[in-house]
Amino acid sequence: MAQDEAQTAMKNKKIKKRIVKGLFLAFSFPIYAIYVALTPLSKSESVFQGFSQLLSLVPGKVGIYIRASFYSLACPNTSDEISIGFLTILSHRNTTIGPSVYIGPQCNIGKCFIGQNTLIGSGVHILSGAQQHNFEDLSTPIQEQGGTYTKIAIGEDCWLGNQALIMANLEEKTVVAAGSVVTKPFEKGAIVAGNPARVISNRFNNKKEQFSKKFKEERSDT
Repeated sequence: MAQDEAQTAMKNKKIKKRIVKGLFLAFSFPIYAIYVALTPLSKSESVFQGFSQLLSLVPGKVGIYIRASFYSLACPNTSDEISIGFLTILSHRNTTIGPSVYIGPQCNIGKCFIGQNTLIGSGVHILSGAQQHNFEDLSTPIQEQGGTYTKIAIGEDCWLGNQALIMANLEEKTVVAAGSVVTKPFEKGAIVAGNPARVISNRFNNKKEQFSKKFKEERSDT
């Protein structure tokens, strides 16, 4: 009896949530239409960035629902079952966010793919690769030398701690400690920390002592 009541309550909750999301999706269509109309006026992604900045200012649950609805319309293959926090900005339209992804407040998300069930803490920066600015030519200002923007892939079920900086792909089930700087890929399930980030453990084999010893040895050699 109690189990049936719990299942009914859960079902009703899902229905209500779907109705609310539907209402916000309908509300977001005019915003998306304005965005589409303005996009041809600029060759860059400045229009998308402007809308992202504007929507990042909407607080609370209303902001979360509006951002989820807008990005599901504007960004390729992006789910509306996502939570994007206050003051978080997406820099590129070519960003794909899977279902059940949580992105905390004050993040800056570059061109990337984020797999489902991934958690991203506050103040995390995901760059569009590590080659956005060339600087080899000393006779030309760096801002005029151009660069390459890469779509970074973050696997499913990852956890990126607060203030982490990501410049390389992350395999599924990776954990990145708060404040870490990821400059290269690691194996699946890696737990990484530091600047630059290094492996300290792995969620699959749990060889914590082995990785900790290796990490300390590498630190002592530098």
